[in-house]
Amino acid sequence: MDFQSSTPVLFLQEVDGPKRSLLVFIGAPEATAIAYALQDVEVPRPMTHDLLAQVMDLAGISLNAIVITELKDGTYFAELQIELNDETQAISARPSDAVALAVRTGAPLFVSDQLMDAEGAQIDLDDDDDDDDDEEEAPEVLVDEFMEFLDTVRPEDFSS
Repeated sequence: MDFQSSTPVLFLQEVDGPKRSLLVFIGAPEATAIAYALQDVEVPRPMTHDLLAQVMDLAGISLNAIVITELKDGTYFAELQIELNDETQAISARPSDAVALAVRTGAPLFVSDQLMDAEGAQIDLDDDDDDDDDEEEAPEVLVDEFMEFLDTVRPEDFSS
């Protein structure tokens, strides 16, 4: 959550390579949907993304991957890479909806290399003064450092 603007933020970080990060500001309903899925929160009725995942499953549609593809006029775009009858297709989606669906289905999430090269930022959440690489920092310290970063970042920092 960006506390200055009260806007939820997707924090995406490379798992390989230089560990660049991409911040995508999203809506509150989508943030809630993602958080519920990540925390395995049970709801009495299916949420929209749960419903879509169930329909895709019943229709024999596999979600192979989510790719955040581009930033255009300050808006991020994503694709659902689906497979139906041994044919792969890409469907345009909002990144927040794509991520909400991915966390429900276990589909991998990618950011295009071109987008990460253009918009990815190196965010150092670790304390480099510590020479012991085997010892991880306490989660509270990482959260505090990330919160400090969010206090200084603006949506405009990630637009062309």
